Amino acid sequence: MTPQRPREADAIPQRQAAPEGAAPAVEPSASHPPGAGTLYAALDLGTNSCRMLIAQPKGSQFQVVDSFSKTVQLGVGLEASGRLSRASMGRTVQALRICQKKIEKHGVRRMRLVATEACRRARNAKDFIRQVRRETGLSLEIIAPEEEARLAVISCAPLVNPRTEQLLVVDIGGGSTELVWIDLAAVPAEERARSIMRLHRGFQSQGDSAARVVDWISVPLGVATLKDQFADVEDDAARFALMSWFFEENLASFSPYNAQQARDGFQIIGTSGTVTTVAASYLNLRRYDRTKVDGLQMTSDQIDLVIREYLALGPEGRRTDPRIGRDRHALIMSGAAILQALMRIWPTDRLSVADRGLREGLLYAQMSADGVLEDGPYA
Repeated sequence: MTPQRPREADAIPQRQAAPEGAAPAVEPSASHPPGAGTLYAALDLGTNSCRMLIAQPKGSQFQVVDSFSKTVQLGVGLEASGRLSRASMGRTVQALRICQKKIEKHGVRRMRLVATEACRRARNAKDFIRQVRRETGLSLEIIAPEEEARLAVISCAPLVNPRTEQLLVVDIGGGSTELVWIDLAAVPAEERARSIMRLHRGFQSQGDSAARVVDWISVPLGVATLKDQFADVEDDAARFALMSWFFEENLASFSPYNAQQARDGFQIIGTSGTVTTVAASYLNLRRYDRTKVDGLQMTSDQIDLVIREYLALGPEGRRTDPRIGRDRHALIMSGAAILQALMRIWPTDRLSVADRGLREGLLYAQMSADGVLEDGPYA
């Protein structure tokens, strides 16, 4: 597979009146200017999951009012057929109906509802987008890899250490993995997190004392697609090793691939279900607790310990391990293979765990553009 570089997002059908009997159309965000207490929605439809947050601005952050998350496996079979299956589209539409009801219940008028790698790759994606519009009234937007990477980066801004001079943000998704390398050396320490937020406008240079994106890449291998690549390998340990090395091979065109960085000024932030699951396993959380996971610092030795434990458990042991969860057990080893490759390429003592990603980035970007955050807009 060839890593993806910036390209235009697929064309999205124009807004039309919903046919009789269909769900009422949800109005696009541009039609209502923001006011006090305005609610924002952000929906992320990925290869494996459908997730949504509804939130309102609060100071320089936001407060979540409602949320939704469901495993829909939209990309099942996509690797072989190049198309979204009827069953996966049906599951996804059912989940989106729930999202539409939540949006209407809260009277949300400002929103971005986006789809990522599965819809970028599927030949019948436009038909699916039209089906969603017809049956739920929701207008999904297929975003380009660069925007997906940018949104993941700005969601992690609050976790940037003031001492960080070189930052690598990694977002391990279901169908793709985004990596963004940012040079913060020219940014005053107290401004480094804020300079990351300003990247919501794009990865181009913002000035001499701004965060500088050295390189970014979208590798079309995520936890679902990487697993599918090696589904025919029966031995568990051999499959894991092959997945890890194969992912590393796909990073060869990423310019900082061979970067030798001083550990003191280098930070990796990982955002994904894989990273948070590894963190929860390390903490031995049988019931997931975001407050304990988001922002956790894990050493490379701690990560290796958890991955070795996963391998020792085997497929059946992972399936019944409550720390992994029923929705994650089949995908955790492909995600762990990606994580291990990253820690092997860029040896560092620590990884910052982020329980945040595309949805949070969508919310920050909307609120920053509207100027409703206390420290914004980040122009």
